[in-house]
Amino acid sequence: MKRVLLILSVISISVLTSCTNNASSKIKPENVAMANVRDAKAKLLPVMTFDKTNHDFGIIDEGDIVEHKFTFTNTGNAPLVIISAKGSCGCTVSKWSKEPIAPGATGDMLVTFNSNGKPNLQNKKVTITANTTTGKETLKIKAMVTPKKKSVASGIPLSK
Repeated sequence: MKRVLLILSVISISVLTSCTNNASSKIKPENVAMANVRDAKAKLLPVMTFDKTNHDFGIIDEGDIVEHKFTFTNTGNAPLVIISAKGSCGCTVSKWSKEPIAPGATGDMLVTFNSNGKPNLQNKKVTITANTTTGKETLKIKAMVTPKKKSVASGIPLSK
């Protein structure tokens, strides 16, 4: 028991004496200046603000190809550059302007969904990589795809 008290006393004394240094004296003025410049630049990033980020195509027939145009505005303080837009599967394709979008300007992202081979409820995402603060933006689409009718004998889809 005496050993435990002795060890605790030694630890307490070393903790109390090690915290006597003034931490503010260790701050270098050049580091503060660099942090201020960095923080000022962080405010000069583009912001991709969409009118809406979800779209429901409703009920469509399997094999239909549908598209929706998502509109966005650069509400930030720097030109917006879209690097890529990838769908969660090969059935979703996106098209966008390759030119930088100035602050205050609007742009469009055309998302196309091919429902061939995708019966029933479909939920897909498009992940946009851009020079925004988050670096990634997400759009979502969904559709209820009515399956093609199949012939009972062959299992082959009947044409419309």
